[in-house]
Amino acid sequence: MSVIVNSLRCSTVVLALVLSTASHAQAPQLPPPADPIALGIMQGFPPPADKVVTRANVLRYPNGSWAYHNMRQIVPNVSVWRGDKGASVLASEARNLDTLAFQGAGDAQTTLADWQKSTYTDAVLVLHNGKTVYERYHNGLKAQTPHSMWSLTKSVVGLLATMLIKEGMLDPNAKIPQYLTELASSGWADATLQQTLDMTTGLQYREVFTDPKAEIFQYIIAAGLLPAPQDYPGPKSMLEYLKTVKKSGEHGDGFRYKSVDVEVLGWVIQRVTGKSFSDLVSERLWSKLAAQEDGYVLADPVGSQITSIGMNATLRDLGRLGEMLRQDGRFNGQQIVAKAVVDEIRKGADREKFKTSGQTVRAGYSYHNNFWVTHNAAGAYEMKGLNGQHVHINPSAGVVIVKLSSHPAGETIFTHVVDQRAFEAIAKAVSKSARAN
Repeated sequence: MSVIVNSLRCSTVVLALVLSTASHAQAPQLPPPADPIALGIMQGFPPPADKVVTRANVLRYPNGSWAYHNMRQIVPNVSVWRGDKGASVLASEARNLDTLAFQGAGDAQTTLADWQKSTYTDAVLVLHNGKTVYERYHNGLKAQTPHSMWSLTKSVVGLLATMLIKEGMLDPNAKIPQYLTELASSGWADATLQQTLDMTTGLQYREVFTDPKAEIFQYIIAAGLLPAPQDYPGPKSMLEYLKTVKKSGEHGDGFRYKSVDVEVLGWVIQRVTGKSFSDLVSERLWSKLAAQEDGYVLADPVGSQITSIGMNATLRDLGRLGEMLRQDGRFNGQQIVAKAVVDEIRKGADREKFKTSGQTVRAGYSYHNNFWVTHNAAGAYEMKGLNGQHVHINPSAGVVIVKLSSHPAGETIFTHVVDQRAFEAIAKAVSKSARAN
């Protein structure tokens, strides 16, 4: 391990400056929001050397504000096909919510427009009862351009896994080696599928970007998102890396956020179906949603798809996905996902086990099948991802909010309070307007 730590130290120092963990109370000092085009990032033929984005600097702000719209130019990827039919219609009842005022992170009032700027927003979409009421794009992002989903990908995997459970293809109580014999000597040897889905596995793995010793960096190298340092002795592909993860603690004791759990789940669903993750998303979701654009999934150095953080999709297509979930699995004139699947996700998990994560700002939440469940009066549940990616589903208000961002501080915990206040203000405003009409 000491050899790995020393070889990683130089490569991770930049990432540690711009990414932080959910255990920290406050975000680090942040740079002012910037337009990557105005800054000249990746502009010109060729761009100036100091404006070129590579895997080595992709997470360094403001590079991400360009890269998260253009990951297919940096990392190998596989398409998620949208099908051969025209895009499903998202009817419009546009409203200008830019000046909608609400309480910000402190006592001061802010507006929806200022919230977007202060949280480094690339795009926002608000659907109310299936109709587009608000849509904004920033920083050069286009409606037809897929954006990095990061850990929103986890919820797609969780959704597919829940579908397979309800179809009888997966047993939530089965141990992981029942599906993946390759992991019989790993930390998942005695972990159940459900424990892996709820991230209550006890693994020797820490997702702490500020600590060069944390296993997250071995994960990122295996995913191909960070170049391996010279003479790096660790695994350089995802499936090889997963075999090396060891157990630490008891499975089922409590929730702790771990991307590696979802890489295992992605491997499981591909093994039992005999289909790649991208094909499963295409066949079971994107083509049935009649998505507007193809998406894509990042691949590791040997071509394995990165199922925890690898998917990229457009704002509107994520809106279609969220709207399908809001309607209990029904969208585009068909039942795409069984209502029982959505009911299972919405019920959440043990909130006491969630408390062990130390995420006090998300008091009352649970984490179930790779979704964040609020357990609030509105019955809201969420998909969340690094650098400020959100799909917020509020069944009570009939609202779906998609927010894509390039926030320099990776963890959504830093903007959680103001984001939730924005979501609540939006839901209240659009519901009030609908009642008035």
